[in-house]
Amino acid sequence: MSYADIRFIENCRDILENGVWDTDQQVRPHWEDGTPAHTVKKFGIVNRYDLQKEFPILTLRRTYWKTAVGELLWIWQKKSNNIHDLDAKIWDQWADETGSIGKAYGYQLGVKHHYPEGDMDQVDRVLYDLKHNPASRRILTNIYNFADLSEMHLYPCAYSMTFNVSGNVLNAILNQRSQDMLAANNWNVVQYAVLVHMFAQVSGLVPGELVHVIADAHIYDRHVPIIEKMLQQTPREAPKFTVDPSVTDFYAFTKNSFTLEGYDPAPFDDKIPVAI
Repeated sequence: MSYADIRFIENCRDILENGVWDTDQQVRPHWEDGTPAHTVKKFGIVNRYDLQKEFPILTLRRTYWKTAVGELLWIWQKKSNNIHDLDAKIWDQWADETGSIGKAYGYQLGVKHHYPEGDMDQVDRVLYDLKHNPASRRILTNIYNFADLSEMHLYPCAYSMTFNVSGNVLNAILNQRSQDMLAANNWNVVQYAVLVHMFAQVSGLVPGELVHVIADAHIYDRHVPIIEKMLQQTPREAPKFTVDPSVTDFYAFTKNSFTLEGYDPAPFDDKIPVAI
């Protein structure tokens, strides 16, 4: 049984059985038909994934992991905020007529800052420190820039990564202010597990733990019956994740640099509406 399945099942059962509904409040998200999108939530969920043991992907239903990796590369490699640079439709509803999502996500990672060692953006600073200052407790990124929030079409959900090297092991904490458990939970876990593998490989390290901290972990009202159906599925074994060992440059990774051997998720064809 995949450990990602175990954590997902436990998280969702806890939310459904012990969570708090916001049906007594006015909420920003809405469905495509204009109906308010209410949620049931738990505050402060923390999940730990040992990347040495297995790759944290759901088998209860398919996670389209290649598309997830494509979005990850769009943000962290291309440092783009334009959907024309992304080979997927997942950001279309938040883009303007030029394709821009404003000063969000990749834009923030690409802004250069001045350091004694020279001008670097946040990604290149992480790469520099992992190679030259691995004992540092200051290796992190943060894209929740208050000065630019008014110019972001969507505030960042997964907003910071903290990296920590213990011996030759790279661990990381992903901080997320808000998490749509059905549509986005495993999507984000897969993305940032891949990111830890990427940073580890190009820095001569091995991936360790990914700790995922979620402030507001919620299930939307129209997702409840879908989640309940998913929880009846029988989890399967986690697949084997491999990275092309020849890639030593962070910016040389592509979607084809990664493989999942034996990924056989349970059939699940329910359509998932997305609140906007």
